[in-house]
Amino acid sequence: MRYEICLDSADGVAAAAEAGADRVELCAALFEGGITPSIGMIEQAVAAAAGRVKVHVIIRPRGGDFVYGPAEAEVMLRDIAAVKAAGADGVVIGALTPDADIDTELCARLVEAARPLSVTFHRAYDVTRDPEAAFEDVVALGVDRLLTSGAAPSALEGADMLARLVEKADGRIVILAAGGINERTAARVAEQTGTEEMHFTASEALPSPSRHTRPDIFMGGALYPPETVRAVTTPARIQSIIAAAG
Repeated sequence: MRYEICLDSADGVAAAAEAGADRVELCAALFEGGITPSIGMIEQAVAAAAGRVKVHVIIRPRGGDFVYGPAEAEVMLRDIAAVKAAGADGVVIGALTPDADIDTELCARLVEAARPLSVTFHRAYDVTRDPEAAFEDVVALGVDRLLTSGAAPSALEGADMLARLVEKADGRIVILAAGGINERTAARVAEQTGTEEMHFTASEALPSPSRHTRPDIFMGGALYPPETVRAVTTPARIQSIIAAAG
């Protein structure tokens, strides 16, 4: 089993390397599902990895849907060029048409721009209207892996679909299981799907070191965690989930 940790900081990358993870997906704004981090963050993450863990960077210009216009497509292409220049090992891409099919034209451009880096197609796949047809479109793009919960809210709920995808992949693409994988679910996901790779967050809620806080003010709105708490990726949490996976 290979493990990819979804995280949002250079310190998190160092924690993943210490814990024995194989790869990280570097994002910003995890509460929006992850968007492309700043170039400064990417450069620091690559430095923190120091060759001990692979750094893959999400290429997603905003939260919300996965239907992108020409200007957003150009942003993604420019971000890929910047990620390559920063020394990352891979990118994580995905785009859909308004009909919720794979946007094969745009995705092909993104894949071409990304090579020779490793390329993962992200969970935009999970909201396609026909996951069976979409799977073949993703394979035809020539990407290295598909990050998916099996078109379900979590990997455990999508275990049957994940198992079918692993069988259909037949060596053409790696199925990277994701969605709600933690100490309670990791072993069951591994057993029920047959996947060889898992993707998860492994953070702990830690209080802010600030000596003065205003818990009544929310910079991101009341639906987001208050600024008095930080979600921090830790080696202990990563190792706990890996150990649970067996």
